Amino acid sequence: MLLLAAETSKAPFYVAAGVLVCWAFVLFAIGMRRHEAWPADERTARALMAISAVLVLTTMATAVATA
Repeated sequence: MLLLAAETSKAPFYVAAGVLVCWAFVLFAIGMRRHEAWPADERTARALMAISAVLVLTTMATAVATA
């Protein structure tokens, strides 16, 4: 019973991974619809890469923290 109480909740990882997957699907859907001119400029491309990097790092950190 004591081991069960000491178990770490994996909910933060599931939430972070879910957000990352949703973000990937949104980028995929937008990219498929406007593949010729998307992203419109370099600034937008860098912002999308930064958001993606933050989401990946957050997911990795929650995976390590809940392991």
